[in-house]
Amino acid sequence: MSILKRRILAAWFTVGALTLLVTVSNTALAQAPAVDPEAVRILKQMTDFIDSAQQFTVQLQSIIEEDQFSGHRVDYDLSADVIVKRPNKIRATHTGGLMNQHFYYDGNTLTLYNPIEKIFSTKTAPDTIEKTIDFARETVGILLPAADLIYHKAFSLMMQDVTLAVVVGKAEIGGFKCNHLLFSRPGVDFQIWVAEGKQPFPHKYVVTETATPSKLSITTFLREWNIAPVVDDAQFNFVPPQGAQATEFIPFKAADGSVQPLNPPGGKL
Repeated sequence: MSILKRRILAAWFTVGALTLLVTVSNTALAQAPAVDPEAVRILKQMTDFIDSAQQFTVQLQSIIEEDQFSGHRVDYDLSADVIVKRPNKIRATHTGGLMNQHFYYDGNTLTLYNPIEKIFSTKTAPDTIEKTIDFARETVGILLPAADLIYHKAFSLMMQDVTLAVVVGKAEIGGFKCNHLLFSRPGVDFQIWVAEGKQPFPHKYVVTETATPSKLSITTFLREWNIAPVVDDAQFNFVPPQGAQATEFIPFKAADGSVQPLNPPGGKL
């Protein structure tokens, strides 16, 4: 059913006699243009605000849907503590069912470290965060959920080929009053909840692959934003712990020889 038509979304969560019914009316959306300038303005305000931070930290909690061979959907949780220092340093510590992995980029090299198995791999990397995220995805098949929001000047990336942009309404995420936005482009829908006020941080981000019948998605909550952290360059340098062993990146390849992501999609749109 088209988002521009009136619809009712109902969700029932039963604990004893408790039943929650959620109803959403799209009357206002039906009257809005396909690409609402207000939705575009809020997204631009958000990306400009993040662009203004030369360094920041944020905590991510992602729920990654996967379609198993049995035909059933399985959800995986992935947490990450991210430190960014522009233009060429990033560190992400991932924990969860999918992976326990530390990602280091110091401006020269990209290193992945698995603290459980005590193994690490290092490659020479490009000279910016954006190029390194692309390099990690295209060369060794590594994707970072919600990486779109880390890109410098992310607005043009996120608006590329957009055919629908609407303000769905208001919502409260993690105690913050947010504007709920929906954007659509060929093969992908994404929703983003942007805080109102002078600090328009994104607090929730959902990317859905509409090109696949199952329409799997990644939902990411973004918490504890800090745009004035104390950051030392040494935090981005990987120093092998005692007993850690070096190994080679081994990306997964499909039958046609193409590099596939080591973790499910949800990085660059």
